[in-house]
Amino acid sequence: MEKEKSLEDLIGLNYTRLGFFGEVQVKIKELQESNLKLEQATQQMQAILGGITDVMAVISKDFRVLSVNDVLLEVFNHAHPQGAYCYEIFRDRHQPCLKCPLVCARDNNRVCRELVIFPLNGENRQFEITASPLRDAKGQPSSILILKRDVTLEKEYQAKYYQAEKMATIGLLAAGVGHEINNPLTAISGFAEGLERRLPKLKKRLGQTEADQQLLEDFEEYVETIRKECERCRDIVVNLLTFSPRERVELSPVNLNNLVIEVLKLLRHGLKERPQGLIRLKLEALEADVKGVGAELKQVILNLVLNALDAVANQGEITIQTHTAGDHWLILAVEDTGCGISPENLDKLFEPFFTTKPVGQGIGIGLSTCYNIIRQHGGEIAVKSKKGKGARFEVKLPQIR
Repeated sequence: MEKEKSLEDLIGLNYTRLGFFGEVQVKIKELQESNLKLEQATQQMQAILGGITDVMAVISKDFRVLSVNDVLLEVFNHAHPQGAYCYEIFRDRHQPCLKCPLVCARDNNRVCRELVIFPLNGENRQFEITASPLRDAKGQPSSILILKRDVTLEKEYQAKYYQAEKMATIGLLAAGVGHEINNPLTAISGFAEGLERRLPKLKKRLGQTEADQQLLEDFEEYVETIRKECERCRDIVVNLLTFSPRERVELSPVNLNNLVIEVLKLLRHGLKERPQGLIRLKLEALEADVKGVGAELKQVILNLVLNALDAVANQGEITIQTHTAGDHWLILAVEDTGCGISPENLDKLFEPFFTTKPVGQGIGIGLSTCYNIIRQHGGEIAVKSKKGKGARFEVKLPQIR
């Protein structure tokens, strides 16, 4: 009986073991399914993170980079950012930035946003930075999630839209003002010409005394001054009217190289007093023309060259360049090595009546007129400059295809 009992016990023990192993197998299967779901969730999360086009990084409270997405590796061209300081990667600095959204999020335990401009790959870029605290079980920031969105193009298009809207408003105002000024100007100019025609009769009636001759000379000078100033005012009015939508005019093929040569011929007399070789030409043999109004485009070139001459002040160099850009555009560039333009003035250059010249040397509608003319030709005009390092104005016009 003892042996039979032992056998039964052994059989029971085996059954118990089999039940245990069965439970283990069930647990293993559940664990495998759980791991599969976790792996699928991880892959799904990675796919979501991979679809984010903004720069993303998780950074410790002491500015160490913990993890990043692929976009950061591409934008900042850094192979192994983990462990490095964020200001080394983002700003190429050796200490934290003075105004940092990470510090704001860490110290205030809230989401902080900042719009910053800093150089990247040789050009200034605008980034909208969002810093969000990742909190621990006690609700305190354990690390910071940083999102950087490049909004450079967005801001540029926004600025162009505001500029176009502003120019349209000014155009309506300029049209009304211009036409109102033209009426009295026409009368003044007409009467001045009438007085000028009567000068021969006045000479006959006046005597030959010194007083009479002095009176006649004064009279001639005054009439000539009135007539010339009327012409000057008329030119200003014409410039003002270019802000308003012009009447439909016939556009014809225009060669940019020929326009440059014609403008330099107009300046030939004034250039004699300047140093030799002040203006360099780099005119590419253009196989295509632009469709436009030659007189208006000459006005643009003349204005850009005159501004460059003012900037160099006989101590620099001016380069006038033409070339093609792709299959659709012709480029005219006027570049100087002069005094340059202050950063705070760059965005205002094409605004009407804005000028950096002394009083009496300009009223600030030259570049505004250029902007409007180029816009009406379906083109673009832009400027790049640094204070003390010259300026480059570039005009882009659609070529005839």
